[in-house]
Formats: sequence, structure tokens, C-alpha cells
Amino acid sequence: MSGIVQRISGPIIHATGLGDAGLFDVVDVGPKRIIGEIVRLEQDTAMIQIYEDNTGMEVGATAESTGRPLSARLGPGLIGAIYDGIQRPLELLYKQSGAFMEPGIRGERLDPDKLWDFTPDPEIAEKLAQKVEIQAVPGMILGIVQETASIACKIMVPPNAKNGLLTELAPAGKYTINNTIAKTDRGDEFALSQWWPVRLPRPTAKRLAADKPLITGERVIDVFFPLSKGGTAAIPGGFGTGKTMTQHAIAKWCDADVIIYIGCGERGNEMTDVLTEFPHLIDPRTGRSLMERTVLIANTSNMPVAAREVSIYTGVTMAEFYRDMGYHVAIMADSTSRWAEALRELSGRMEEMPAEEGFPAYLPTRLAEFYERAGLVETLSGAEGSVSIIGAVSPPGGDFSEPVTQHTKRFIRCFWALDRDLANARHYPAISWIDSYSEYAEEVKEWWEKVNPQWTIARQKALDLLKQEEKLSEIVRLIGPDALPDDKRLILVTAEIIKNGFLQQNSFDEVDMYCTPSKQVRILELIMSFHEKAAVCIKIGAPLIKITSLTEREELARLKSVVKNDDRAALDDFEHRLRTSLEELERSYRTGATGFRF
Repeated sequence: MSGIVQRISGPIIHATGLGDAGLFDVVDVGPKRIIGEIVRLEQDTAMIQIYEDNTGMEVGATAESTGRPLSARLGPGLIGAIYDGIQRPLELLYKQSGAFMEPGIRGERLDPDKLWDFTPDPEIAEKLAQKVEIQAVPGMILGIVQETASIACKIMVPPNAKNGLLTELAPAGKYTINNTIAKTDRGDEFALSQWWPVRLPRPTAKRLAADKPLITGERVIDVFFPLSKGGTAAIPGGFGTGKTMTQHAIAKWCDADVIIYIGCGERGNEMTDVLTEFPHLIDPRTGRSLMERTVLIANTSNMPVAAREVSIYTGVTMAEFYRDMGYHVAIMADSTSRWAEALRELSGRMEEMPAEEGFPAYLPTRLAEFYERAGLVETLSGAEGSVSIIGAVSPPGGDFSEPVTQHTKRFIRCFWALDRDLANARHYPAISWIDSYSEYAEEVKEWWEKVNPQWTIARQKALDLLKQEEKLSEIVRLIGPDALPDDKRLILVTAEIIKNGFLQQNSFDEVDMYCTPSKQVRILELIMSFHEKAAVCIKIGAPLIKITSLTEREELARLKSVVKNDDRAALDDFEHRLRTSLEELERSYRTGATGFRF
């Protein structure tokens, strides 16, 4: 079906003659066949959103509907690839056109010529050999392709396939993504790859309770503000507070099986860092390149805004594909503020009524549609998989009251607020323990208490103490710390140990760059034990200076980088020395020189 371009307004094009096309159908516009998408239909006129640079396009150009929605091609070959927002392979296009993509340039999303080793499911193959009827239901796993050393791509019956009897399954061998590897009695044929509309969530059997934490190795996240597998989190912060670096650290160290990194509207130099660093990062679990479990989507700020708007849907569709195989997937969206700005620009071009700060009235709906695609689920094949979404938010001037941050807080359950003062003080990660929160703490409590029964108690006591320290700091700024009694000054001392010895991490330290769950809780437990025993000493008359002069107090702040992750004996030995020193101090003040006991 063809139409004629009647009006051009930047990336928004009006074309007549497309009245029979469907909403969100892909359209090829002009002689260069620039990719677009129908976003509004009014009788015979279609409003088309262009995903490429349309400089030089003229009124009267043709607009041809493909009759299908914008879709991603899913199959072996995604891992390690670098795409733009509409899944064009950037490495391939760079070879064709250089550093700047030419309008209308195309490239195969998955290599059509590469041969993959396919291994059919042995149980299905055996039943077919015995002439046993097998129903080919959506989500059924037909076999596997070892995509990388870290990831096995499971070849599944597409979720939108109709039920039918499996009549043929290809034997083990080498196949391309276009080769048919299974057939049904209904005439359906299944290849190694499949297509899926990016704006449509892939179906699941049921959603499960998100009661397993996504371990990141960052103590402030894992212990204080945990994120569940299948959960949603936001990292808001002003320019230079460390949003991107925090996401990089999580991508490297978290225990997700697959990482989808979406550079949505970020500066080109930041994406360059990602593209150059990720291939050289070593996955700590396998000792191999991190790219063997990573997909990168690069849609920088100088690329067309429409492609930026759709990039997050492309990324989450790929994540759902691997989730359906039974993998735990983590999405890093950097940043949703730039995505919202793209929405605002497109909305203005379409002459829609603006809402607060010029954003479209449907901004909350679009945010909800994105974050609601996260979750821990039972897949159609009966496996357990998850998609966790961690979205960076870049509020102008670090103002958390602006619309994108406020609406994001409605749809996420974990909020890691970055603090400008902490970032300026080189405190990494600069996550504020006052403004941040996590609603997953109660759900992951049982898991953590299997690691250490003291997790809940130590965590709550530490958070309460930090809140007390925040209030005392206001008094200290007015009258100085010497005006406080020793028991209040002890709160300041312990809070400082928590900040420097627990919350702060050195990403360049071989030991401290990652902290195991057991070590995390153990260190916090020791800090709170020190505080409680020191409080007893102060109560019976011991001056604070005696406590702060203990060598163990100084060692406590250095445990994070001195003791290795698997050296539990060193932590037990330190606990013994700390307890002994404090008990000796307590005894010396309980029994005076005259032998009088308090």
C-alpha cells in the first residue's frame, strides 16, 4: 500500500493514501526508503514517525506501508552485537558507510550466512522417532544453539504460534538463522530466529513473587537498598554524580545471566567508553569477555529522536526473549530522561496538548508500559526467568521534583538517589542513604537471613544510626562536636565508620571492587557490634577518646579492602580481638582502683 507525502515537520510526516494501513505499521518513505512508523491515522491520512535523518525529503515522495509493526529479529547472534534503536547493526553499517550512517541504509540484524550448531531436544527427537504425537505449543524448546561460551540460545516455538502436532525436527547439524528446523501438521515452519513486535510484551505463564535479590556486589545496594530479580529501580542524579559508572559496575558484577545496555540519548563520548571498555571487561563468573553475555543498543543524542524513543522497547524485547529461555536478564537504560525528551519533541511536532514542563500527557503511561515489562515469571516452557530494569534519570539541575523523576517513582520500587555532595567528595557509589529506599527489603529478607541471620537487625540498626547522625550533624555545624555528650559523639564516630568502611567502595581495589553477600553482612554486623559494646563502656564512665584510640577501631574501617571475600577466618579473628579489647576496657572502668564495682 502506497501513499504520498503531503507535509513534513522534522521527523513527523503526513502522508495520504494510507487509510487501509494499520496503526504502528512500518513505512518506507521516499526514494531512499527511510524507515518510519505510523503513529496516527485520520481517515486517509497517516502521521508517520521517521527513525532516520530525513534531510532533503520532498513533498510528493512515496510512502509505502510494509503491513507489519516495528519488530525485532530474535535468535542466535544477538549476544555481543551493537545495534541502534531500531536494531540496525552498527558495526556492519560502519563498514558500509563510515562513521555517519547514510539515510535508508540497511543491514541484516542477524548474520544470515553464519552457520550455527543446532542440537535438537533429545526427548522430542526420541518421541518423533517412535511416532509419538507431540503438541507444538508456544514456548516449547525445540533445541539449543551455543551462542557464546556463556550463553546457550534455546530455540523456541514462537509465543504467537498456533497449536499443532510436531511432524519434523531437524537433526543435529549446522544451520543458518533462516533454515527451517521444525514443522507442524498445520503447515507452520520454525527457524532458528523469530520476529516479535517491540511494543508488544511477550506472554508468560504467570508472574512470581520477586523474592530473590539481584546481587550487585555494591554494599550500599545489596544490604541497604536491595533490588529483586525481576524488580525495577531508578538511579536519579545530576550531571557527574555517577549514574553511568554505577550502571557499568552493576552490569559487570551483578549475577544476571544476560545484560542489555541501552544508551538512550546519552553523549557520544559516554557510549564510546561503553563500546570500547565492555569488550575488554572480564566477566568475573566465567573469566571471559563481558560481551559474551551482553547486548549493546547505542542511540546517542545526535541520532534521530524517534529512534531514541523506540530504543527502550527494542531493548526490553530482547530481554524478554532471553527471559523466555529461563535466563535472568538485567536492563541498563541510560537514560530515561533523554527518552522522555524525545517523547516531548515528537509530541510537539504532532501538535499535541502539552502537560507539565512540556512533556506529553501520556508520559506516565509510557513509563508504566516500560517498567511493567520487568518481573520474575514462569515462562511458557515452565522455566523461571526474570527481567530486571535499572533506569538512570537525569533531572535538570539534580531537581528530583521534575516530572520524569516523579512519575518514575510511581512505577519503580527501588530508588537509588545520587547525592551531589557525596560525588564531589569522591564517595563512590554516591547513593544517598537518606533519600534512597527499597520496597524489596521485606521480600528478600528470607534469602538474606539464610546468608546471615543478623541481616535484618544489622541493616535496620545501621539505617537508624545514620538518620540519627544526620540530625546530630545539624547541631554540630552550629555549636561543634565538643558540645555533645560522649554517647552522642559515639554515634558520629560509628556513622563515619559505616560511611567509609562499609558504604564507600573502591572500584580500582582488587578486593573492594566486589563484595560477596556474606562479607557484606559480616562487616556491618561487626560495626554495629562495636557500637553496642562501645556504648556500654561509655555508659559506665569510659571516655570516648579511649574507644577511638583502639587499634581495632581503625582496622574496622579497613576490613573491606584488607580481608578477602572468602576469608571468613580473618573476620572471625578480628571479631575476637575487637570483643577482647572492648571487654578489657569495660572491666577496667567497672572496677576502680579501690576495688569498688559499679
